Amino acid sequence: MRAYRMTGWGEPPRTTTVPAPSPGPGQILIRVAGCGLCRSDLTMRQIPQAAGATMGWQMPFTLGHETAGWVAALGTGATGVAVGEAVALVSPTSCGTCDFCVRGRDSDCASGRTGRGYGRDGGLASFVLVSGRRDLLKLGDLDPRTAGPLTDAGATAYHAVRRALPRISAGGTVVVIGAGGLGAFAVQFLRALTAASVIAVDPLPARRAYATSVGAHAAEESAPRLAADAVLDFAGTDETIAAGVAAVRPGGAYGLIGSAGGTLRRPWFGNLPRDGEVFTFQGSTIADAREVIALARAGLIRNEVEEFGFEEIDTAYDRLAAGALTGRAVITLS
Repeated sequence: MRAYRMTGWGEPPRTTTVPAPSPGPGQILIRVAGCGLCRSDLTMRQIPQAAGATMGWQMPFTLGHETAGWVAALGTGATGVAVGEAVALVSPTSCGTCDFCVRGRDSDCASGRTGRGYGRDGGLASFVLVSGRRDLLKLGDLDPRTAGPLTDAGATAYHAVRRALPRISAGGTVVVIGAGGLGAFAVQFLRALTAASVIAVDPLPARRAYATSVGAHAAEESAPRLAADAVLDFAGTDETIAAGVAAVRPGGAYGLIGSAGGTLRRPWFGNLPRDGEVFTFQGSTIADAREVIALARAGLIRNEVEEFGFEEIDTAYDRLAAGALTGRAVITLS
């Protein structure tokens, strides 16, 4: 089968042919319908071998962690889904038995340093193998060709909004920095779950227009100087971190979700929100993804994507790197 794989440390990924997997006991084979592309895929190309080894990654592996498709085959003893059923895939690894997992905080599981599409085979291939029912999210009537971004871009944004909810007052203000694939989801969740005024911030006019089309009350080119209940930063540069922290009112929250590698260079004392909260995280929980899928099935959020064929993967990644996408790029395979 065809697959788009990382083949060596520090080397660019490439399209190649590998044997199609077959399910063993308890495993489930998925025929991939579509797979979303993420900016973190770009950073994986530069990851040094030492860092990868520390996280338990092994080369080669297939990229793609926003995957959806149809159940193609069941291994002996696999239950809970039927052949032909539309499903999305949970990307992060979690053990299901540790203290974090049993409390619903599976995104904090120690096993999560590897995942489908980062360190083990992901969804940019004709087929992908999952270890069991825990790895699957039933889609119902959602189209699996475009549903993949709900599991990461959507679920990660939902995790951020849910984390900030206790700090957001009725009639307050929330600033969303970065109105791309994740930020546009955050705008929609904030509108669905709060009575706050939502301000989107993005330097690109097309993204600002998109943010208002999905519910932002206003869209600005740079972070406004105000006292916001919460600022959710989906960029994470030096500039957005400084501006975002400065915009939080006492008792508010600043959430760093973006992975641009910025730092807070100002002295922390007197510059963090008084009696407030500053948080960061990576990824989301299985429950987050399930709730996002439920919101999408209910028609309460839009999942805007731009579709590319498998042979257009490099073009899609180039557009992602250049910031030329409004929503999420999805590679359709079926």
